Amino acid sequence: MKIALPSLMILALGMCIFNLTQMNWSSPLADQNSVALIGVMASASAFLLIFILMLSKKIEKKLKK
Repeated sequence: MKIALPSLMILALGMCIFNLTQMNWSSPLADQNSVALIGVMASASAFLLIFILMLSKKIEKKLKK
């Protein structure tokens, strides 16, 4: 668990950066950008959820002490 969560966070951040590079910034809400926009939002939410999980694990560890 110590190695898995940070590596998943790095993977989610990498996917977010990759999808940001795939977007057409001259017209960001065009039809062809919808897949990249969904990918950015999904990877950002995955990053946030993993971060919340890591924080809850730290809080749980402190409460047990």
